[in-house]
Amino acid sequence: MQRKRYAPGRTGSTARTAVALALGLGLGAGLTACSAGTPADDVAVDAKAGQAAAPLAPPGRYRTLFEPCGAVPQATLKDLLPGAAALPDAERDKAYRGVAAVTYDTDRRVGCTWKADTPDTSHRLSLDIERVVSYDAAVSDDARAQEVYARKQLAVGIPLPPTASPTPATGAPTGAASASGKPAAATPPPGKPTTTGTGTAAATGTTAPASSGAPGADPSGLEPRVLDGLGDVAYVDDVLSAVGANSHQRAVSVVFRTSNVIVTVSYREQTTGSAEVPDSAELQEKARNLARQLADRLEE
Repeated sequence: MQRKRYAPGRTGSTARTAVALALGLGLGAGLTACSAGTPADDVAVDAKAGQAAAPLAPPGRYRTLFEPCGAVPQATLKDLLPGAAALPDAERDKAYRGVAAVTYDTDRRVGCTWKADTPDTSHRLSLDIERVVSYDAAVSDDARAQEVYARKQLAVGIPLPPTASPTPATGAPTGAASASGKPAAATPPPGKPTTTGTGTAAATGTTAPASSGAPGADPSGLEPRVLDGLGDVAYVDDVLSAVGANSHQRAVSVVFRTSNVIVTVSYREQTTGSAEVPDSAELQEKARNLARQLADRLEE
């Protein structure tokens, strides 16, 4: 009987093929299982990627500033600078034109100064207009402008309301209420003269009353104080000081904020010799009238 020829490796090869096929099927199932889990992972990643970013603080209302020297009508300048009327034509025109402040960015800060002198009196008017910009994405331009404004108000000794926001530098409330519930007054620079509204001044370094209704307040109501109806917030400062032996100077400042713009109107009168002491009510009224005109200009 003829024997069958033996072929080496045939049986082993078949077995290995079967094993490879089984493993392949198992691996395929594993790959299928892994593939089935991938979309869920993608969904989780996409959900995280789709989360909204923290909202940016809104920008301020103003992006530019108006030209200051041309912002004051000539009729107003004639009232504020009475000495200019007696000047020769060329000098009078120059006095009414004013001198622009030197700034590096007229979209951020501008100013102008006017002056007119007579033998007995001199008047000086200046404007400073600042557009505040916050470089912190979480702090709005208006909020940063309020911080700048609050520092100005505290510097002249007028307390902030108890609801004032904290300053970023210290984190402490700028106008925190005292234990009695009244706003805590800030301490002005030592030796700063404060007016009483009656033509006298004291270099005591104490805070002037914030309200005419407070005990010991100036009965005339002309003390440095917060103003209503001017911009978003406003205040007036009034300082009378002696200049030499026979001269008196009264400096009135009206400061207000509208959105991210802070406007400072400074009006000063100095008298010499027998001229009367500059009148507080008159200077304050003139400075406030000009501030109202500028506030209206910002609303245009």
